Amino acid sequence: MSLEAFLHSLHYETDRARPPDWEVDWEDAPLKVKMYRGLPAVPLSPEVPLTLERGRMPEKPGLSSVGHMLWYVYGFTQMCQSSPAPGSAAQTTGSMQWCRRFVPSGGALYPNEIYVYLHTGDAPAGVYHYDAAHHRLVLLREGNFAPYVSRALGGRYDVSASFGTVFVSTVFWKNFYKYNNFSYRLQGLDAGVLTGQLLEVANRFGFTADVHYQFLDRAVNHLLGLSEQEESVYAVIPLSAEPAVRRSDQSNDREGNVSAEELCRMLPAVRHSAYLRSRRIKDYPMLVKMNEASFQEASHSFREIGGGSDLGYGGRAFALPYVTSLCYDLAAVSRERRSPDMDFVYREVNLLQLAALLQEAAASFRYRNDLDGADETLVSRVSLYVCLYGVAGIPDGAYRYDSAGHLLQQIRPGDHRAWLQHGMSLHNVNLFQVPICLHVAGDRDHLLPQLGYRGYRIRQMETGILVQRILLAASALGMGGHPLLGFDTQIGDEIYELTLRGKMSLIQIPIGPYRQRAWLKGSLHG
Repeated sequence: MSLEAFLHSLHYETDRARPPDWEVDWEDAPLKVKMYRGLPAVPLSPEVPLTLERGRMPEKPGLSSVGHMLWYVYGFTQMCQSSPAPGSAAQTTGSMQWCRRFVPSGGALYPNEIYVYLHTGDAPAGVYHYDAAHHRLVLLREGNFAPYVSRALGGRYDVSASFGTVFVSTVFWKNFYKYNNFSYRLQGLDAGVLTGQLLEVANRFGFTADVHYQFLDRAVNHLLGLSEQEESVYAVIPLSAEPAVRRSDQSNDREGNVSAEELCRMLPAVRHSAYLRSRRIKDYPMLVKMNEASFQEASHSFREIGGGSDLGYGGRAFALPYVTSLCYDLAAVSRERRSPDMDFVYREVNLLQLAALLQEAAASFRYRNDLDGADETLVSRVSLYVCLYGVAGIPDGAYRYDSAGHLLQQIRPGDHRAWLQHGMSLHNVNLFQVPICLHVAGDRDHLLPQLGYRGYRIRQMETGILVQRILLAASALGMGGHPLLGFDTQIGDEIYELTLRGKMSLIQIPIGPYRQRAWLKGSLHG
């Protein structure tokens, strides 16, 4: 299968991406965490702050604050036990137990891992893996690697000015074992959701996070000691206590082109023993092929591409009221965030709630990254569409959200819940109980003309960042949101007339009030 056909199948022919006869070997499932063996470890304080209000005093960069931040981003936060709903297919399995994190993940499989290059002075400078199972940092390489990482970023960021750099990676097998090739679509989204949570948490700690999607992959993987057939870094995110000084994109011209091969020769290779539990790992050649096709081998390939284009519609427009930015405790909202499944309960949503939700979502369009230039008027590379039912003050229908004007442009009037429900491949959500059904859309070319095959995973990650901001805002408003990929993309495209505009539906997010599930849960913190 060609790479173009592979990407098409991920969205429009999912049976090819995940064959119907695919059998999941549950008994040989991998752990949801990667655990290194026989390496020195630095324990992190379990006494995490229990509130993360906006405007709190900035944290001093150090091992303690980094540990608290990592726990809120990707640590195990709750132990839960619940029983399946009466009459459900899973009722015969009895109660279910699982460890929860603050970020959602497709199938709750958590394919991503976090690594940190840390130089705070209260721990040996070096590269660490965040061991979420034990809430500790495992030392992989000791030393000063700021010049190395700066060069891997093409000289566009002075890493020595930061106190740490986060690397978000994907372990291919961790969700391939269940979803087959469809896992490639999930991996970028999961990495983006994690990145979105990191941006929110870092902001509450008073840290500046700068997301880099473009870097020399082989050099970064070499630094971390990763086997590229098994795992690869998707994002590099320096952290600083002050707004860091980014070098000009022209620094590549002054320093000369930097190649991954050249950087790899600067450090000896390392390979560390890690445990994932699975003994029968199947091949995933398309994931490896896509990963290698996305690599950037030299810094001259780095680009600033700016925002996308988003043509308006000629239908009625409904201005939304501007509301005060939601001021919420991120810790409490993260704890209360839910993916309600069949627990949505229809209740009317008012106009102020809808306006606040969309306004908060739009705030995620602007964040520090290596793709945008200095132009403050750039249009986001992903956009929001929504089907509404029973929202006070807005007629039922399908709309495009114009974030610049904070208004809804009507595309197709009427109640579209039956159409959307028909398009569900797995009827695990009753959309007739949902007043707001959001769709994130993006260009059909997946940013391939500007960034090659790397553009697809970047677009998926930016979608994930937006999804996490939406889920947090919904939680702050007392509602739940359930990200879904099990829907007919063509139905979403038709409802919003996206094909004519060169766009496509990327993810569907029902949002609304919900009833509490009967479960036991306990927090995992000191």
